[in-house]
Amino acid sequence: MKSLKGQRKNKILVRKDKGRISTRWIKNIVKKLLDQKGLDRVEISVYLTDDYLIRELNKNYRGKDKATDVLSFIIDEYVGDYRLLGEIVISIDTARRQAKEMGHSLEDEIKRLLVHGFVHLLGYDHQLGEEEEKIFRNMEESLIKSLE
Repeated sequence: MKSLKGQRKNKILVRKDKGRISTRWIKNIVKKLLDQKGLDRVEISVYLTDDYLIRELNKNYRGKDKATDVLSFIIDEYVGDYRLLGEIVISIDTARRQAKEMGHSLEDEIKRLLVHGFVHLLGYDHQLGEEEEKIFRNMEESLIKSLE
């Protein structure tokens, strides 16, 4: 029997069209989020892009013809013994603007957007009413604190 020692439990894929954010840093954050929620044998993708592409995605999938900061695409299907959770798409352009407006670093903003997108991938939606928004925001806050 093969030992599982040294094998990764979760798969984290990162694609970047834009930005100089470390792939290793992103993977580390997502790994911590998956660990925090006790998720095992999960695959998740993160895509860092620009306002142009995220605007196209937002228009095609949500009917909103404008750039946004983060989109989550839930897959939640099993392929073999892995659960494909989904993909988080972040606009570096919007993240950079928001970081400046909020007075924190681009990395802090990307961390916040990763958490936001991750909570959506778990099936929560802050736009489904007051109670759902409360649950969403509490989980978001808890996960952000767990990354500190």
